[in-house]
Amino acid sequence: MNTVTCAVRDYLRGVAKAWNAFWFTAADPATLAAIRICAGAMLFYTHLVWSLDLQAFFGPDGWLPPDLMADLQEGRYVWSHFWFVESPALMWTVHLFGLAVFASLTVGFCSRAMSVLAYLIAVSYVNRILPGAFFGLDKINCMLAMYLIIGPSGACYSVDRWLARRRAGGCLDPPTPSVAANVAVRMIQLHMCIIYLFAGLEKLQGVHWWDGTAVWMSVANSEYQTFDLTGLAHHPTLVALLTHVTVFWELFYCALIWHPLTRPITLLGAVCVHGGIALGLGMITFGLVMLIGNMAFLPPWFVRTVVDRSLEWFTRGRAGGPTRVAAASTG
Repeated sequence: MNTVTCAVRDYLRGVAKAWNAFWFTAADPATLAAIRICAGAMLFYTHLVWSLDLQAFFGPDGWLPPDLMADLQEGRYVWSHFWFVESPALMWTVHLFGLAVFASLTVGFCSRAMSVLAYLIAVSYVNRILPGAFFGLDKINCMLAMYLIIGPSGACYSVDRWLARRRAGGCLDPPTPSVAANVAVRMIQLHMCIIYLFAGLEKLQGVHWWDGTAVWMSVANSEYQTFDLTGLAHHPTLVALLTHVTVFWELFYCALIWHPLTRPITLLGAVCVHGGIALGLGMITFGLVMLIGNMAFLPPWFVRTVVDRSLEWFTRGRAGGPTRVAAASTG
C-alpha cells in the first residue's frame, strides 16, 4: 500500500512540476512582440476599412441602426461607445482615435496601455455590429488583442524599446525573460487548439466532409472565388484527399502541434489551409489572422533569427555594403 501511495504521490508531483514549467517558465518576449506587430497591423487595417463609409456602418441612420441591433440582440445590453455617439464629427474623432491606438500598438508605443485600449475598442466595434456583421476575423482580432494585455508585448521590436535604449545612452541589456510573456503565448496556443478542435468536430457533422466534396463545394462557390478553380472537378480524388486531410489536420492539431517533430508539419499545414482560404476563397484577412495566431508556436530563437537577419539585410541594402546591426539582437 505504501508503494502505491508513493507512486501516486510521485506522479502528482510530476504533474504539478510539468504544469508549473508549462505556465510559469520565464520566456523571451520575442514571439509575443512579433504577434503584437502583426495583430496590431491587422487591427489597424480591418478598422481602417470602416472609414470607407463610417456613417453607413455605425451611424444612427445607417445600414445597422441601433434599434435594429437591439432587436437582434434580443434586448440584452451589449456595451459599445457607439451607442453614445451620434454626431458625425464626434464619430470620426472617436474612429481616428481608435486607429491611432491600433497604430501605436503595432509600432509598440506605450504598448501596455495601447494593448488594453486596443482590446476595448475592438470589442466595442464588434458589439456595435453584432450580430449583423460579425465574422471569424473579428473574433480572432479580439482574442489576440485580449492576450496581448497579459504580457510585455513591447519589450522588444518596439518604439518603447527604442526610447529605453536612448534613455540608457544607446546601451541596453537584452529584454529580460518574462513569465507574463510565456503565459500570454500559452493562452494563445491553447485558444488556437480549441478553435481547430471544435472546427474539426463541426465539420464531422457535415455530409460533404464525409463524402469528400466539401473542398469542391467551397471553390465552386462564385461568391468566394478569387481564382477559377473549377478545374478541380476533373480531379475528384485530389478533392477528396484535400477534404479529408483538412478535417484530419483540424481534429489532431491540438495533439500534433506540441511535439517538436510534428510541429513544423502542423504549421506547414496551417500555411497551406489558411493560404488556400486567403488565395482561393478571397478571405485574405481571415487567412492571415489565423496564421498570426499560429505564430504563437514559433520559438523565440526562430523569431529573433528571422528579424535580426531581415534587419541586417535591410541595413546592408541601405548602406551599400556589409554593416553590423548592433541593436538588432537586443530587440
